[in-house]
Amino acid sequence: MSLERRLLRQISRLNRRFTLIEPGDKIMVAISGGKDSWAMLHLLRAYARMLPFDYELVAVNLDQGHPGFPVEVLREHLDTHGFAHHLVARDTATVVKANTKPGKAYCSLCSRLRRGILYDVAASLGATKIALGHHRDDVIETLLLNMFYAGQLKAMPAKLRSDDGRNVIIRPLASCAEAEIAAYAQEQAFPIVPCDLCGSQAQLKRQEVKRLLATLERDNPLLRKNLLAAVGNVKPSHLWDPALDRAEGEDEPNKELEPAGAELVSLRIE
Repeated sequence: MSLERRLLRQISRLNRRFTLIEPGDKIMVAISGGKDSWAMLHLLRAYARMLPFDYELVAVNLDQGHPGFPVEVLREHLDTHGFAHHLVARDTATVVKANTKPGKAYCSLCSRLRRGILYDVAASLGATKIALGHHRDDVIETLLLNMFYAGQLKAMPAKLRSDDGRNVIIRPLASCAEAEIAAYAQEQAFPIVPCDLCGSQAQLKRQEVKRLLATLERDNPLLRKNLLAAVGNVKPSHLWDPALDRAEGEDEPNKELEPAGAELVSLRIE
């Protein structure tokens, strides 16, 4: 089985489980220029050919003001492959650097600002869903980061609704292994654009968790599969949160807080 077909099967299973994509959806695909978002965009187009209904894709890139960000590389690829797209420019990099204490990671504030902007753009485009390129390793690393450093059992849901109800977020690659996505990106020769803001910081906690997983995986090859399975196999009676006793049996939508701080910067859309 080809690598693309294997990834499409994983997307299909996740879609059947969580109904990520529905007839007539207009999906705003958030692309950074990294391997994950390029893979997601191309795989979602290929997946559309497997379904008995139509949906629309529109790629959106947010230029966050990183010096030398090669927006033309993205534009050329999108044009060459015929993807509908919008390029958004907003200087969040300056805001993040100015409001992050020395030695602290940029990622939290950066992602909040980015998400808030993308939520607004999705609403302006009439998108019914926002697709983010988080993969299996992102999900389990986030689970461990929240456990180790925030005292929470929380990961990344495959589908959620923002707190204000405007946006539905989907993660079509949430069950796909990062290594396979990287291999697919290399196979397809996507023009990879690294994140200079995050990449400029050493010793990030997420990198520490990656190293821990790699070490543990030497003795347990099923480690990552088991951790992902645990995200969807919760035993409320064996946890300590009193709210679980009240909520058990109820079917409430998973919600995410609306990111704050987007008013700090200005917007330009092409």
